[in-house]
Amino acid sequence: MSAQAADLATKAPYYKAPIVQVYDWTGFYVGVNAGVGLGRDRAIHDIAPGLTNTSYLQPFGALGGGQIGYNYQTNSLFGPLVIGLEGDFQGADLSDNRTSVLGGAVSYSQKLDWFATARGRIGIARGPVLNYFTGGFAAGDVRTTVTEGFTAFDSGKRTLTGWTIGSGVEAALGGNWTGKIEYLYLDLGNKTDSFLGQTLQTNVRENIFRVGLNYRIGGNGLYAPAPVANWTGFYLGGNFGSASARNRSTAGVGPFSEQFNLALDGFVGGGQVGYNWQASNWVYGLEADFQGSTQRDNDTAVFGGLVAYDAKLPWFGTVRGRLGYSVGSTLFYGTGGYAYGNVKTTIVSPFGSESISKTASGWTAGAGIETPFTLLGLVGPNWTSKTEYLYLDLGSTSSDFAAGTFPNTTKVTEHIFRTGINYHFNSPVVAKY
Repeated sequence: MSAQAADLATKAPYYKAPIVQVYDWTGFYVGVNAGVGLGRDRAIHDIAPGLTNTSYLQPFGALGGGQIGYNYQTNSLFGPLVIGLEGDFQGADLSDNRTSVLGGAVSYSQKLDWFATARGRIGIARGPVLNYFTGGFAAGDVRTTVTEGFTAFDSGKRTLTGWTIGSGVEAALGGNWTGKIEYLYLDLGNKTDSFLGQTLQTNVRENIFRVGLNYRIGGNGLYAPAPVANWTGFYLGGNFGSASARNRSTAGVGPFSEQFNLALDGFVGGGQVGYNWQASNWVYGLEADFQGSTQRDNDTAVFGGLVAYDAKLPWFGTVRGRLGYSVGSTLFYGTGGYAYGNVKTTIVSPFGSESISKTASGWTAGAGIETPFTLLGLVGPNWTSKTEYLYLDLGSTSSDFAAGTFPNTTKVTEHIFRTGINYHFNSPVVAKY
């Protein structure tokens, strides 16, 4: 009996497959960020009875700072829902001291030294990728100086408060680290400065474009390593976003000239087509896009309000190279190349009215994040979504208004933040979470 029992086959032990943990955004995080800011501060200056100048002060420059926040992840009908709070503080060097009117007799300088926000965030997570909206409280330090002749009237540093709204995408880089690209619109309210019986009313609005790096404290950053996506092949898609211009302009001759900004602002939308090649995690390719645009500035009126502008950019397009690195199925990329667009300006003055339409060309550069896209299970693995920032420089355009007696020159620059979806004919690998 004992021998027979010993001869029985021994049953192999049962080994459980390791449990793969789902990426969980819950927990505290701290981080840093850097980017650029562009103001669109409409200034209405009542200089004297019947003499009112309307222009845009557009402080522009670099910014950087830090953020701290907390996320909580839960389930919803739309998938894993992430809600949270974030606060940030930014040092900034945003300034504009170029604007001058009345033949240089009156000039303006405006600067934003710092700003801070306290915001809520809400987004949908797909594993280690979070697409989110954000909004809340904003505050910033604004200083405006008006110089008339040899006398400067300084408003002093003034802390303004208001609100902010924006969106972004954040993705895991490995371990507890994540990277993000984000756009914020700040409305810091209105301010009025009075001096020598004059008033200057300024609406303070800022567009913030930035990238950030976060370190997550707590939560679960472990997940099944996603296979590197197969980005090779053709793709076709559409996009939508917003754009702001800082078109530095000069009008008039010699002592009868003025310097100001045409501050076009509006929405953009269009389509793109491209092709990617891939070598290991590195992805390089070509992309072309064409955009319709609602950008317009019909507020600017210089020479004491005698010369009014209506400037538009109805459409533009780009042809760009892309170079990126795929972390799992998330592609981080830089992009740059050729840009072109239609610049339209209508000028109304005592000389009459004239409309100018030109196709300008130049260059563009930017960066973005592209990830697999799902919408309630309605789209398949061929789809991706992307969020990107582009800077466009379309060069300078000139015109000789009023038979050459009133020349105008404008340098056309654009800041674009947009989100798009792409259909890949050779579908990327989509990891399951």
